[in-house]
Amino acid sequence: MKLNLDNSSSIPVFQQIVDQIHFKINTNELKAGDKLPSIRSLAASYKLATNTVAKALRQLEFRGLLIAQARSVYVVVKKDESIGRYQARGVSADKIEVHKVVDKLDHGLFPNAFCKITEDFLNGNPDHCNIIHSDGSGTKSISAYLNYKETGDATVFQGISQDSIVMNLDDLLCVGVNGRILISNTVNRNALNCPGEVVANLIAGSDNFLTLLRSVGVKIYSGGGETADVGDLTGTVVVDSCAVSVMKKTDLITGELIRPGLSIVGLASTGQSTYETKENSGIGSNGLTSARHEMLCPYYGEQYPESFDANVSRELMYCGANKLEDPLPGSTLTVGEALLSPTRTYAPVIYRLLEQHPGVIQALVHCSGGGQTKCLKFGHNIHYIKDRLWPTPAIFKSIQKASGTAWKEMYKVFNMGHRMEVYCTPAQAKLVIKVAKSFNIEAKVIGRTEAASKGNILSLSHQKQQFNYSY
Repeated sequence: MKLNLDNSSSIPVFQQIVDQIHFKINTNELKAGDKLPSIRSLAASYKLATNTVAKALRQLEFRGLLIAQARSVYVVVKKDESIGRYQARGVSADKIEVHKVVDKLDHGLFPNAFCKITEDFLNGNPDHCNIIHSDGSGTKSISAYLNYKETGDATVFQGISQDSIVMNLDDLLCVGVNGRILISNTVNRNALNCPGEVVANLIAGSDNFLTLLRSVGVKIYSGGGETADVGDLTGTVVVDSCAVSVMKKTDLITGELIRPGLSIVGLASTGQSTYETKENSGIGSNGLTSARHEMLCPYYGEQYPESFDANVSRELMYCGANKLEDPLPGSTLTVGEALLSPTRTYAPVIYRLLEQHPGVIQALVHCSGGGQTKCLKFGHNIHYIKDRLWPTPAIFKSIQKASGTAWKEMYKVFNMGHRMEVYCTPAQAKLVIKVAKSFNIEAKVIGRTEAASKGNILSLSHQKQQFNYSY
């Protein structure tokens, strides 16, 4: 494979490698299954740093054109191996490369639990355990940034604070956390683009949301946080949180409780609960990279180049037809309102079930990263059958229509209508639904669990199609 690299060009060498290999694949000079020279071999041939070559090949991998194999060798992918548009933008729904590392680490007291559970290192009580969790609002903060730049209204960032908190809180729920939670926030910003009023609203949003949660029975408190000016790392703002709790080991809910014969009750992600001030589109805080670029028009890329990674193919950047103020088809919301709809927490519902109906919840799955396939990571030899899902919410219909993303991939990236699953016996399903509806959250049995011969599998029905996933 010959490359024509020009060190005097204004185009970085790694980008020249990306463009030339991409061209060779498009023109069929490189065919599916062809093996590229190793990273070290390419670096030596063109007198380049190995990091330069690795960066270029990694970009092509994200574009779905190459697949990595052993000994730093990349192969041109076959059509049926091509990754989706989501990963081509530099994000991963299943985080396989991360799990290859973390799956080898200590998984805590209960390896099959939703969150890592450790001994009570804080108090030294052998009957208690510690749970600590970190997550954030992801790239949803960029949608808020675009809105802020267009309108000058910094209050939009208050919802981003909620997103960051909920992504931790609702994961903690899945191991049965029912007591006090302490949360700390970290804001990494580019101070030139996100001045003090942005930080002020992020702090106000966090305080207001924690106050609201305590008013509905969720014992969560602020432990302060950090604001860092990191202009070299981000062009906009990143909002993350870390939550910690101490609880009795006897109160824990672990993935070991998922077994055949359970009903799966899905708690809807749309509508307006009793503790929300406006309608929720159901978007949550996963898949927002895809949602933003598929829905919004090139105008935003042209006006705000700091809001995207210039290394990713331009055909995947702001390739939609909408502006933030445009109406969302099939909804009372605008596109911007739907994308920025604060992530709903199910904590009031779960706390009520845990406190007033102990033993009803057998397991909980927060359909965050991995969407409807998240359940596959829990239990042993379980066949998850989801054949009564909610109708697809308007925001996900629009994303799918705009992008042409296969429905099977949509269910891996987005929650698609429900973001919390309660696993219970069939006899208790009506009680779970009743409690959810007392908070004006729609709920219904969306599926069940059966035995699988080997490993975990998921059969998911969408209209007249069935999609199968495995783990």
